[in-house]
This record gives sequence, C-alpha cells and structure tokens, in this order.
Amino acid sequence: MIVTLMTGLTILFVVYILYIVFTTLKTGCGDQPASSLTDTKPVPVTRVDIQEGESRKQPAPSEGGSTPEEIAQVKQFRHPDSGETAAVPTNYRFAKRWIKEAMVKEGLLDRIYKNNELQDEDVNLMVKQALEKFKGLKKYWG
Repeated sequence: MIVTLMTGLTILFVVYILYIVFTTLKTGCGDQPASSLTDTKPVPVTRVDIQEGESRKQPAPSEGGSTPEEIAQVKQFRHPDSGETAAVPTNYRFAKRWIKEAMVKEGLLDRIYKNNELQDEDVNLMVKQALEKFKGLKKYWG
C-alpha cells in the first residue's frame, strides 16, 4: 500500500516538473508571454553617401577583414614558414602547437595556455574569441 502511494506521488511530481519545464520553454521565460518576445519594432535606417573621390579602406589580407562565409569555407591552416598544414581546430585544446604560437605572435593571446587553465570561464572565453579572430587571418589559410 505504501509503495503504491509513493509511486503515485513520484509520478505526479515528475509530471508536474515536466509541465513547469515545458510551459517555461514554450513562453521563452517565466516573466514574459511568448507574444512579447516575437514583437519587434523597426529600426530606423540612415543612408550614408560616399562622396566621389572617397573610397572605403580595404583591410590588408593579414589584418583579417574576412567575411563569415569565407571563414566558414576554410578547412585547414597552413604555416607560412614551414608549409605545415593542420585542420581548423574546433577548440583551442585540439589546436596544434604552431597554431597556438602563431596566435601569440599575432597578438591575439598573451601566452600559450595549458589545458587545465582553460577551466576558468574568463580564460576560456578569451581563448575562444582569439581562435575565431585567428580563423579570419588569411595568411594562415591553407
């Protein structure tokens, strides 16, 4: 009798928790209804005319200036001096040593970090941002 009662209460508790989770996910958050999250207001657009004779500055290839589409097409890096190639790492931990050294050389990081140092959220975020910037440097594209 007690086992049946406990099983029933456990099932009710799990169903209640699932109900709360799904209603919260459906609305986006507990404080705002879903309709207020989808309402957007138009942003005013201003037009800037470039006078004749003026040109927009194009960044040098080593400065980056790559579009996200170009960066997404890069499949491997090539070391400019030795010609060694390596797959584009998805994570700093899996990057080759020369890629980490190049990130320091380019000024994206102050030093090469060890794997146990990446457990700190601030360091991990900084390293991820530096890796994304490194992906935009055309001189390392293979």
